[in-house]
Amino acid sequence: MSLAVKSLLVTLLLSIGFAMPKMVSQNVHQTFKDTRVINSQSIETLRKGILDFRIGHRFGNFSGGWSSFYGLETASDVLFEFDYGLTDNMMVGLMRTKGSGPLKQNISGLLKLRVLRQGDSSPFSIAFSGLSSISTMAKTDDPGRINFFPKFVHRMSYHLQVIIASRVSERLALQVSPQWTYRNYIANDDTSPIQDNNAIASISGSAKFQFTKSFALIYDMTISFSEYRGALDAQGNKTFFLPIGVGFEWETGGGHVFQMNLTNASGIVETDYIPYTSSNWGDGEYRLGFTIGRHFKL
Repeated sequence: MSLAVKSLLVTLLLSIGFAMPKMVSQNVHQTFKDTRVINSQSIETLRKGILDFRIGHRFGNFSGGWSSFYGLETASDVLFEFDYGLTDNMMVGLMRTKGSGPLKQNISGLLKLRVLRQGDSSPFSIAFSGLSSISTMAKTDDPGRINFFPKFVHRMSYHLQVIIASRVSERLALQVSPQWTYRNYIANDDTSPIQDNNAIASISGSAKFQFTKSFALIYDMTISFSEYRGALDAQGNKTFFLPIGVGFEWETGGGHVFQMNLTNASGIVETDYIPYTSSNWGDGEYRLGFTIGRHFKL
């Protein structure tokens, strides 16, 4: 684990620790503005009876230069999503993504449940989130490709996480989330000395700094605990990189939340960007992304 990664985790933990005496007396109704922080799910759930229609877009690499208008003429992933608040602490979602990894044309279902809210009795909030994704891409007859799909269930992937968040002050919010991702089918190269695993454990850290009532700076990063993703290829180069995103969110009023970001993750959902992020910030392989959400009361 790099020094930068360790420093981030230590900063998150120390910030929460030093702020705990202040947080005990707070009653927090909103930690983040949106149900997502760039790549990661946030602690937030929709209020009961609220339908959220979301469109998300990830462009191509900025390093593409003028020939691709710095990635703006290409799309690495596109999201269409409907989320609904069953209660003030439980929401469900259904989404379709183009997919940027080997598994494409994905339909995913989401369930998020908040079990503890920050307030007089707790210095933080806790929620659980689960996602199930199925690839609808055409089956191939090549057994070396991931869409060979020997069985129908091999089209499916899953993601589970625990979300722990705290509004440290009026302006600063922090979140950490242990996660587990599982793919039913992977296509390993038998000649490689290190093989990929179906299951991937990871942890994400997120932060928000609120500049004004409606405008905030947001950041998140996910660390995977995978020997395969830390290995070098035959030329001594890294193949996978940590998904890192930085951006801003703007609550424009009337049920609109607009988010714009830069991230090296080309996929949008966890079953895509956690296993398959192969772009490096240091090589200019980051991309512009945005999400627009509109709330409707049903």
